[in-house]
Amino acid sequence: MPTPERSTTTVVFCDVAGVPADALTVDALARLRLAARRRQCQVRLRGASPELRELVAFLGLGDVLLG
Repeated sequence: MPTPERSTTTVVFCDVAGVPADALTVDALARLRLAARRRQCQVRLRGASPELRELVAFLGLGDVLLG
C-alpha cells in the first residue's frame, strides 16, 4: 500500500497590529495571500484590529484572510 504524501504547506504569520484598516491594507494582504498560496504557503494574521477584521469581512475576504 502506498504511503500518503505529507503536507509541505508552510504557515506564515503576519503581524498586522497597528496597521490601518483601509482598502490599501486589505489589497496588500490579499496580494500577500495570493503569492503565498502560489508557493503552497498559508498566511495567518496576528493582531488584527476589530476595524480591520470588519473591513475584511465586509469586502467578502473573511474566509480568505481571517479563516
